[in-house]
Amino acid sequence: MSLGKVSVSFTHTIKALEPFFSVVLSAMFLGEFPTVWVISSLVPIVGGVGLASLTEVSFNWAGFWSAMASNLANQSRNVLSKKIMVKKEDSLDNINLYSIITIMSLILVAPFAFFMEGIKFTPAYLESAGLNVNQIYTRTLLASLCFHAYQQISYMILEKVSPVTHSVGNCVKRVVVIVSSVLFFSTPVSPINAIGTGVALAGVFLYSRVKGIKPKPKTA
Repeated sequence: MSLGKVSVSFTHTIKALEPFFSVVLSAMFLGEFPTVWVISSLVPIVGGVGLASLTEVSFNWAGFWSAMASNLANQSRNVLSKKIMVKKEDSLDNINLYSIITIMSLILVAPFAFFMEGIKFTPAYLESAGLNVNQIYTRTLLASLCFHAYQQISYMILEKVSPVTHSVGNCVKRVVVIVSSVLFFSTPVSPINAIGTGVALAGVFLYSRVKGIKPKPKTA
């Protein structure tokens, strides 16, 4: 394996803080307070993902606050979705909840998409840009189906696990993407990226071991 640098934006690395947002929001809205062992196990996961994703940090305040807002929005969605999916007679399951969110998103976003980018997806515009129209439409359809499946499976998993566990899996997903790119596309990776991958995976193993530890009951 050749050594090199994996170029990833600073914003992508800040997204590794998702588990900490999930811990805070779960405590606020679900009343779930993790043990100190769980919180400690998140540190190597976040740090490892940061190392695996980034070689050179180019700090940018706009990117920083955008990534932080994304963390807050995504984890708020997960925590509140989990709250709705609590097993009660009138609760929604993952499929119905995701369907409702998807329909609401379409209604809210579609007008802006058509207004700002609509003409760029017309056959005449694509042909004038020298692009293969059938290829663009086919790949767009495949990407849409894959993304829909990814989100649906994500909600199916969220119904089974806690928001913190879900965010840990989403965080480590970045490591899986990097490892996959190395295996399938021979993407060069630096030693610090390799170390970060190992630390993140070790953190996931540690999290899986300490998550079941219950706090000792207080004696009178």
